[in-house]
Amino acid sequence: MTTLTRDHLARLDRDDPLAPYRQQFELEEGLVYLNGNSLGALPGAARRRAAEVVEQEWGRGLIRSWNTHDWISLPERVGDKIARLIGAERGEVVVADSTSVNLFKLAAAALEMRPGRGKVVSEPGNFPTDLYILQGLERFRPGVRLETAPREALETLIDEDTALVVLTHVHYKSGEMFDMAALSARARAVGALMLWDLSHSAGAVPVDLNGAGADFAVGCGYKYLNGGPGAPGFLFVARRHQEAFRQPLSGWFGHANPFAMQDRFEPAAGIRRGLCGTTGVLATSVLEVGVELMVSADMGQIRAKSRRMGEIFIELVESHCGDFGFGLASPRDAERRGSQVSLTHEQGFAIMQALIARNIIGDFRAPDILRFGFTPLYTRYVDLWDTVQALAEVMRREEWKQPEFRKLTAVT
Repeated sequence: MTTLTRDHLARLDRDDPLAPYRQQFELEEGLVYLNGNSLGALPGAARRRAAEVVEQEWGRGLIRSWNTHDWISLPERVGDKIARLIGAERGEVVVADSTSVNLFKLAAAALEMRPGRGKVVSEPGNFPTDLYILQGLERFRPGVRLETAPREALETLIDEDTALVVLTHVHYKSGEMFDMAALSARARAVGALMLWDLSHSAGAVPVDLNGAGADFAVGCGYKYLNGGPGAPGFLFVARRHQEAFRQPLSGWFGHANPFAMQDRFEPAAGIRRGLCGTTGVLATSVLEVGVELMVSADMGQIRAKSRRMGEIFIELVESHCGDFGFGLASPRDAERRGSQVSLTHEQGFAIMQALIARNIIGDFRAPDILRFGFTPLYTRYVDLWDTVQALAEVMRREEWKQPEFRKLTAVT
């Protein structure tokens, strides 16, 4: 039986160096939000920034704001800030499009950079969009084949015929982390290129792309970066590859001189060639606010808090809900776990809906995963206690059996 109490966790909150950040987010009173690994909370400054862009820069500045408010450099400016969170240098990250589109651009470019090789390696159960994009490349590019293997067998699948390895650093369901340096080194040893999906890593766990020798990376802006629903994604191309990098979506914003209006495409120098169409100024401006918040915080403190939260949550669940059939889907070892804890239960969807009805928001991933994400800038230690007590009550009272909680929703 755990010796943890709510008073003990409240003391941790009082001593938490990150606690003041919670005031910078708009969270309704009484809400426990453990879903920042799916959609980050709204920073109050983002609301103000959105109004400023709409009313002043667009409303008054109109087309002039591409120059007077430097809209034209937004993708690189915000990319340089994200670079600080993922172990990249200035000029190696650019904000553009979505994670899926960026993955297609980078994967297609990587295949061009490894002529004579057709194999792309990933793992079964990777985030669906990653596998779908790679399957699309199989259909549209003759000679490309996607091969998958469980993570414990991946290294043996990466061989001299491999052009590209595509893996998600922190798994979206389990939260299990790959050893980025080891897998990148394995790819490099056989002449393959390595592409990491950082959607559940950027802003949540320390990432060192250059230290690991990674070649490419993608990520999204609406989870731990708090950029808002559908916020643009980002892509990383290591500087050593930028001259050879030729992505297939050669749109005008990736041109060396977009306003020369030439008929023939000439790729821009450096990371800007990763762009395609016109920047979404409103979305990217709002994302910049969330990124600046993350950059201002200490990643060491963020990681230490998320690890501790994971350990406490697991201890509380096993102590207070041990008789209700829950399994642990996440690694018990905090070193191998991202900033979430996932539980399994055959009635997982209905149980999560019952929690949400109690104003405790996590999410569900088929077939049986309940996900609880910890975002240290606004999640409190007492939120963990309140969540587990509510979960125990839902199970004791069998609230999940109510018909309204068993009706499958479009978004889970």
